[in-house]
Amino acid sequence: MSRPVIGIIGNSYLLNDQYPTHAGGTMNSEAISQVSNCLPLIVPSHPDLVCVNELLEVCDGFLFTGGRPNVHPEEYGEDATDAHGEFDRCRDAITLPLIRACVERGQPFFGICRGFQEVNVAMGGTLYPEIRELPGRMNHRMPPDGTLEEKFEIRHNVHFDEGGVFHHLLGSTCVRTNTLHGQGIKTAGSRVVIEGQADDGTPEAIHIQDAPGFTLSVQWHPEYKAVEDPVSRVLFTAFGDAARDWKTSRV
Repeated sequence: MSRPVIGIIGNSYLLNDQYPTHAGGTMNSEAISQVSNCLPLIVPSHPDLVCVNELLEVCDGFLFTGGRPNVHPEEYGEDATDAHGEFDRCRDAITLPLIRACVERGQPFFGICRGFQEVNVAMGGTLYPEIRELPGRMNHRMPPDGTLEEKFEIRHNVHFDEGGVFHHLLGSTCVRTNTLHGQGIKTAGSRVVIEGQADDGTPEAIHIQDAPGFTLSVQWHPEYKAVEDPVSRVLFTAFGDAARDWKTSRV
C-alpha cells in the first residue's frame, strides 16, 4: 500500500524579493517522510488555487506548519496593530475552515507554532500579539542572529498534565523544547484542552476535546532534527500512525 499523503500547509514567499512562491521548510518534509513514514505534499495555501473539500479528499492528514505571518486578529474579533506583525489572509482562508472540517471528520492533523495558534483561533480562541510583553513571561522568540542550531536550541521546559494525552504519549510530565514564537494563546477556543505549559505559564501543547481523530498541536518546533530528538520522534510517529489508520478506514 502507498504511504498516506500529508498535506503540508505552505507559506507565501518572494524569492529574491521578486518571484512569488509557495514553499515549505525542508525539515517539515523530512519529518513527515522519515519519521511519520508518510508522503509529504506541500499545499499552496490560497483559496483561488485549492479548496478545503479537495484537500480533504486528496490528503490523509495535514501538517499546519509555522510561518512568519500571523493569524489576522480580525479572525478572533480584534483590530490589527503593529504588534500583530505580518499577515497572510490567504492562508487564514484555507487553514481555519480546514481545521474545523478535520475536527468534525476525525481526519488527523498536527499543528506547529503558527499552526498551533491557527487551531486555537479556528475553534474560537484568541491570541496575545506579543508574549514577551506580558508580566512574568520569558522571551519565547528565537535569537535574531546566530546559526540555525542556535535559533533552534533547546531552551525551556514544557510541563504536561498528569494522565493527559501528551503524558501518555511521551511517557513524561516534563520535556525540554526549543522556542521560536512571539504570539501565544490568550483564551482557549471551544474544546481546546491546554495540556502543556512552559515554566512561565505559556500554553505549549493542546488537543481538541472529544475529537474522533488526532488533533495534537504544539507551540514549539518538533520538526527540527525530528529523527534525532526523542520527543519529536514520538510525536511524528504517532501522527503518521493516525494518518495510516485514516487511510485504511477510507479504503
